[in-house]
Amino acid sequence: MNMSFALTTREILARQKTVTRRNGWRRLAVGAILQPVVKCQGIPKGGHVEKIGGPIRVVAVRREPLNAITPADVHREGFPGRSSKWFVAFYLEANGGAPDQIVTRIEFEYL
Repeated sequence: MNMSFALTTREILARQKTVTRRNGWRRLAVGAILQPVVKCQGIPKGGHVEKIGGPIRVVAVRREPLNAITPADVHREGFPGRSSKWFVAFYLEANGGAPDQIVTRIEFEYL
């Protein structure tokens, strides 16, 4: 299964990112193997999915409010030195919603 990292391609390539937050993804299970890609949807006819490195394995999944993100998790999201407030604004600009919305926190390791 593919997972898009369009906004954090650089962080995935550098293997800096080990956590991601998503709307949905409620059925994702620990142990699932995912292929990071630049983009999964909206690819024009004849286009292809661009892989980012090798696969990743899900090591933890939980649901939590977006604004519960800690500074440590902002770092794990691939943004060292950024604040939790900054990350929430970044996420909402890309995905919409509200600061207290429940999102899926997915922790993974590189294979």
